[in-house]
Amino acid sequence: MDKQTPPPVENENAALTADALKAMGHPLRWRILCTLGNDEMSVGELVKKIGTSQSNVSQHLDQLRNKNIVTSRREANRIYYRVRNERLLELISTMRSVLCHANLNDTPSGS
Repeated sequence: MDKQTPPPVENENAALTADALKAMGHPLRWRILCTLGNDEMSVGELVKKIGTSQSNVSQHLDQLRNKNIVTSRREANRIYYRVRNERLLELISTMRSVLCHANLNDTPSGS
């Protein structure tokens, strides 16, 4: 199998990527993203599912929105949030499958 070397990443792109991953890496923000999944939810719906305060969820959603991870839309007096796009959903799914507790304890074959 021939491994290809990925193209060099510009510092600006690397910083943006690292900031987005850092935002996703916070335990509550990760729970928000996993709870949202393919759905669109209001802050109130997220609060009920996650079990923390509305202000806490709102602050973390604001950080995720500022990093372009989630997007929002207003309908009357409610704001609904969703993961920005399908590729981010795929990334979250992959991260969950690779980094879940059971997979972190696996020993690679031949090690």
